[in-house]
Amino acid sequence: MNQTANIIKNRLSLRPPQEESLNILAQLADILTLRKDADLTAELEKVRELYPTCTDFEWNFPSICFSLATGVGKTRLMGAFVTYLFQKKGITNFFILAPNLTVYNKLIDDFSNTHSPKYVFRGIADFAVRQPKIITADNYTWEFSAIERAREEGEVCINFFNISKINAETRKGQQPQIKRLWEYIGDSYFNYLTKLEDLVLIMDESHHYRADRGMTVLNELNPILGLEVTATPQVEKSGKTIKFKNVVYEYSLAKAIRDGFVKEPAVATRKDFDPDRYSNNLLELDQIKLEDGIRLHEKTKVELDIYARDNKKERVKPFVLVVAKDTQHAAQLKEIICSPGFFDGYYTDKVMEIHSNQTGTEKEENIQNLISVEDPDNPIEIVIHVNMLKEGWDVTNLYTIVPLRTAASTTLREQTIGRGLRLPYGRKTGNSSVDKLTIMAHDKFQEIVDAANKADSIIRLENIITIDPDELEKQRPEVAISLSNIEKAVQEKRAEIATIPDETVRQKEEVRLEVREKILSYMPKMGKEITSVSELKTPEVKKSIIERIRKEADESPQYRLFVEEEIKEVEQAYDDTIEYFSANIIEIPRIMLQQGSSDFGFHDFDLDVSAFNYQPVSEDLLIQALQSNTREIVTAERRIRHEKPEDIIINELVNFGEIDYDSQSGLLYKLVFQLIEHFKSYLNDEDVLNVVLYHKMQIGRAIYSQMMEHFYLVPAEYEKPLVHSFTVIHPHNYIKLKHDKVYYFTETIEPTRSIPSKIFTGFKKSCHSEYKFDSKTEKDFAIILENDNAVQKWLRPAKEQFHIYWKHNSKRYEPDFIVETADGLYMVETKKEADVDTDDVQEKKNAALVYCKHATDFTTANGGKPWHYLLIPHDVVKPNMTFARFATEFKQ
Repeated sequence: MNQTANIIKNRLSLRPPQEESLNILAQLADILTLRKDADLTAELEKVRELYPTCTDFEWNFPSICFSLATGVGKTRLMGAFVTYLFQKKGITNFFILAPNLTVYNKLIDDFSNTHSPKYVFRGIADFAVRQPKIITADNYTWEFSAIERAREEGEVCINFFNISKINAETRKGQQPQIKRLWEYIGDSYFNYLTKLEDLVLIMDESHHYRADRGMTVLNELNPILGLEVTATPQVEKSGKTIKFKNVVYEYSLAKAIRDGFVKEPAVATRKDFDPDRYSNNLLELDQIKLEDGIRLHEKTKVELDIYARDNKKERVKPFVLVVAKDTQHAAQLKEIICSPGFFDGYYTDKVMEIHSNQTGTEKEENIQNLISVEDPDNPIEIVIHVNMLKEGWDVTNLYTIVPLRTAASTTLREQTIGRGLRLPYGRKTGNSSVDKLTIMAHDKFQEIVDAANKADSIIRLENIITIDPDELEKQRPEVAISLSNIEKAVQEKRAEIATIPDETVRQKEEVRLEVREKILSYMPKMGKEITSVSELKTPEVKKSIIERIRKEADESPQYRLFVEEEIKEVEQAYDDTIEYFSANIIEIPRIMLQQGSSDFGFHDFDLDVSAFNYQPVSEDLLIQALQSNTREIVTAERRIRHEKPEDIIINELVNFGEIDYDSQSGLLYKLVFQLIEHFKSYLNDEDVLNVVLYHKMQIGRAIYSQMMEHFYLVPAEYEKPLVHSFTVIHPHNYIKLKHDKVYYFTETIEPTRSIPSKIFTGFKKSCHSEYKFDSKTEKDFAIILENDNAVQKWLRPAKEQFHIYWKHNSKRYEPDFIVETADGLYMVETKKEADVDTDDVQEKKNAALVYCKHATDFTTANGGKPWHYLLIPHDVVKPNMTFARFATEFKQ
């Protein structure tokens, strides 16, 4: 990568596919003539030499196509292209073409709105001082003098136009407005552009311009270079899919899924479903798919809500996209959804249609609903469309697609799926509910499964969901929040106060509750400043908190007049509030526990080459074997230039997780050169390349297996953490079926596999009033804790209660239980007996032991109790056991 491209990459935070595309542009910009009188044949040969997939420019000017999957970031890449060509080549005139009005408006905003998080030039110093001149189809006439002045002063000028409008005007038999004579300049603006000596054309979603009219207009523009960006480098003609011939880089949807830039698409069907039963009643089949899609949607909605709560993220409101056959079909589907029998009429005002037959106010209202469908205040949860969702409608909250009639066009099907692939938080979270797009496919299930087996499939076979109709619940899931006892007591007191009829009494009680809440609000901060909860009761800490409350009230115009009254209330309520807080908290030190860097690598050795006796294969076989890798095609006439054999093998080796190129490159090249020398002992250079290309994966695995015999790993030590004396008890966010009851914790649940879906209450010693359990073992263990007199308090920690990380800091450990007795605090994990000695369980145990050591060092130095870790096999958790027995027998 040259220096300019490298700076742009860093300033714009380009992703690897964007970075690779910019590298290719930089490479080609150095070898192309970049003049209007360039020899097209000679220019094409330059590109083909480096990128054999480019066999024809397909325009009357040099044009190269970058195919990037939806959601990877084509708009930012266009900004990088403009920046590079300006900074490195001095090009100042650009013409960016949009396929429709939606994309046109979006591009203008992304290239001009400096306050938008999507502004494409953020971080580029040249454009911070002098922003590019933005020229649109709406302002080029009345701003022409300013445009001329900008060009004379060497400013970057970016023209934005909409090809669909140009083509529409052409179809009416008249000249597009841009090509009409304009008296002010004595010519059309189009002709004015054609005379610019450095005009670069950038075509967004360029498959739209391959129609005859589009190609004619753009060929007349005669730019020095065309840059096409699209997710679908193909056009559909006469039922055939015709691939572009000028692609120099392709980053497919399959790769984007693999690399985590978009959601994982999954397909869903019912278990043992036979679509033939509904061949005479397609509308009944539609209703089944709709109902199942809505059930998945409801589950997804709750899981997204819980993820946002647990991770303190902005809430994502998911919606369902229903694909209808035609406008009549769309109306039938909406009637089904709005009927009282469809989920009790819940979705009557939460569904909309969008199709080309709509006009006037209805169309405008629906378009606005569509544009704002991500807004939590927008009630729409189901969108029914008939081929209306083209490029430019970039939403991140589409999670369920229900295709009720298959689209004929491959491109259209891919675009429909593509609408749902963008990630709401910009990257994968590791939570499957947040990272997955589900497509209902009851009647097309086998067809999609078969397609998933193909090498170029965008849907992976392992992402297939089977719905068992016996387990479908009619009730909708919802979020159930289990507050800590302290938070719940405040909530219940507030509800009690609201029922007091006497207004004066009610106001006094409200003030008392507000004062207690004010005192409690300081608790999260105090863990950093004191060594134990007991210090909250000391006069010094009490005085400090009261002074802070006084200062806050002094600075608030709302409370300034009542400072002394409030402080008096605080002084009276402080001791009782702190006593209640102390009685309902387990003193859990806040420790951020992370691993440092591990030391790993390979001891030096010589490669055993005796087993490497590959022979070259015929050219025809080689071509067939490498069809899936377009960068390594070998033709019959001539061999395309490749990387060196040693680099091809190195590229295979660095795919293995244990191999780090930066620290191990010396050994890697030593081993690979030993192998190449062995090959050369019985093969010529041409056959060595042939063998390496054809057998590279097997060669890579063979070398890797020898390397692993010499692998060493020194596990990472945990870094010494900063310790805070305590944290507040965090709430749980659970999924609960709306009409399912909350169970008393001693109730017997059958079948036991349904226990994880239930919520239990009735606990006396726990720090929350409701819990879920992952297994019968955990539920039984909670009963033991409740019945054991030696146990003072216990809790099931919420996800954010502990900050203990393992697996090289990639995973967070969540203990099953925390138990407090008179002489200690215990972190408890109950595990299936067969899993106790597995690597993952042992690694989590080690992380927990480090936490307990740091916690004990801190608490015992400050008069507190020591911490211990218990790892208990499931088969010993029986009702007659005591906690003391567990503490003695399973202490680590």
